[in-house]
Amino acid sequence: MDLGKAEHQKPGRPGPGKGEGGAAVGALVGGEAALAVDGDADSGRALLARALGRDNMQRAWRRVRSNGGSAGVDGRTVAQTHAYLCEHWPRIREELLAGCYRPSPVRRVAIPKAGGGERELGIPTVTDRLIQQALLQVLQPLIDPTFSQHSYGFRPGRRAHDAILQAQAYIEAGYRTVVDVDLEKFFDRVNHDVLMDRLAKRIADRTVLRLIRRYLEAGMMANGVVIERHEGTPQGGPLSPLLANILLDEVDRELERRGHRFVRYADDCNVYVRSQRAGERVLAALRRLYGRLRLKLNEAKSAVASVYERSFLGYAFGRGPEGAVRRKVSSKSLDRLKGRLRQLTRRTRGRSLETVVEEVRAYLLGWKGYFRLTQQRRVLRDLDEWLRHRLRVYQLVQWKRGRTVYREVVALGANARVAATIAAHTRSWWRNGAMLLNAVLTVRTFDRLGLPHLS
Repeated sequence: MDLGKAEHQKPGRPGPGKGEGGAAVGALVGGEAALAVDGDADSGRALLARALGRDNMQRAWRRVRSNGGSAGVDGRTVAQTHAYLCEHWPRIREELLAGCYRPSPVRRVAIPKAGGGERELGIPTVTDRLIQQALLQVLQPLIDPTFSQHSYGFRPGRRAHDAILQAQAYIEAGYRTVVDVDLEKFFDRVNHDVLMDRLAKRIADRTVLRLIRRYLEAGMMANGVVIERHEGTPQGGPLSPLLANILLDEVDRELERRGHRFVRYADDCNVYVRSQRAGERVLAALRRLYGRLRLKLNEAKSAVASVYERSFLGYAFGRGPEGAVRRKVSSKSLDRLKGRLRQLTRRTRGRSLETVVEEVRAYLLGWKGYFRLTQQRRVLRDLDEWLRHRLRVYQLVQWKRGRTVYREVVALGANARVAATIAAHTRSWWRNGAMLLNAVLTVRTFDRLGLPHLS
């Protein structure tokens, strides 16, 4: 979709003083970036004009299209929004520059959380996702460099693996007590006034500030009813992670000023200290610091404990030989993995083994990519064996009758005696899957089917 061409169909492009690229980073004042906006200071539209420029909008559309996602409250898919914007984009752009654009409510979606309960997502319309993405592409390069080096979540060039490795480095340096902080329903409790105050200290374009405020206050539609929102920044919009980092950077800076060793990924923050007493002091200070932002700690999940008793971003730490610190997959993450694999390999699915292996493969490749830092080779080997055992049992159940088992096992290359022994125990599924069937459905068999090795 060529949004650049669409924007030329009607007048309303800013003049030379308000063109694309009319924003510059001002001096760093008090640890925050003030963005000086060129052009008419009263209108303050240079940053927004830059976001709505042709090249930026084209990049934003490609990103939204590649991300896909479901429709918002207007019911338009990405493809349908393409056709809609080809006709209506000039009007929407003029409304944005004039400051009179009103975002649509977000569509409420509740997804189950791994630890129980539900996580509430707000799905904007594709049009609003596009506008937010365009804003993000302009704001992030200006604001992100001002964030603390201890922040790793949703930042270009940074990822969860970097946070895990930094945490391990602190533990190896002797900081083996962790202040594990969990914020209570963070994305649902963000105070709009506090957030906008922090954002206004970083950008001066009032039209952008007004538009972001409207996105924050856009209602949420559930069961056909729009519910007004006076707090929170619903997860699901491209801008939400950046806004969260802007709000939480204030606490990061204070922890830095006090010389603490810490790692933050989005709303998960771990501070590493040398003693329980020091940890209790830090936890009390964090209650006050987050309180200034009108955020509350989840007291049931926040704690001061040994680093070996807590998990962080799905990982945990253990003691290795000669006091070495070793990375491992947390017990909860392992339980979730096995639970998902049980679902995919349950005996009553009625799909071919090849189809099931393909589904397992897609899930395992993502899991393996994230947990590739683990140093638990033995645990991963045991998981490989357990999974192959389940797949052998799955195949036995698919064959079902002894006569079919005999025929298929012989076809796989087993001799008559082995095939007869396996066929005679068709009702002892689990036991049978761990006996002679190992020599028929071998590791190499599953390799040919494309099953990845975790170890």
